[in-house]
Amino acid sequence: QLQLVESGGGVVQPGGSLRLSCTTSGVTLEYYAIGWFRQAPGKEREGVSCITSDGTPSYEDSVKGRFTISRDNAKNTVYLEMNSLKVEDTAVYYCAASHFCDAVALGWGQGTQVTVSS
Repeated sequence: QLQLVESGGGVVQPGGSLRLSCTTSGVTLEYYAIGWFRQAPGKEREGVSCITSDGTPSYEDSVKGRFTISRDNAKNTVYLEMNSLKVEDTAVYYCAASHFCDAVALGWGQGTQVTVSS
């Protein structure tokens, strides 16, 4: 069964950076799109970024220019480089795999906490 594991979350000050990782098992990452989502307390889960199987990235407007998504298929890992972090970026971040970025997810990770606080 497809499994995804997120890592790299933590506590940073505003303006700081983190790099999240999403590592898959049970499938070959090369054939799948990977999306990053986040959910803050009291808010609905929202899409953050996605990368297609051929490496085309997309971003939600609030993170465009600050976050960068990339993939290393040899390591079955997708990264989300998060720069210039803001307090409003605080959330649990999840990754999900699908055939296409607009498709229903085939699996989800358990999430990693990102806290931005001064």
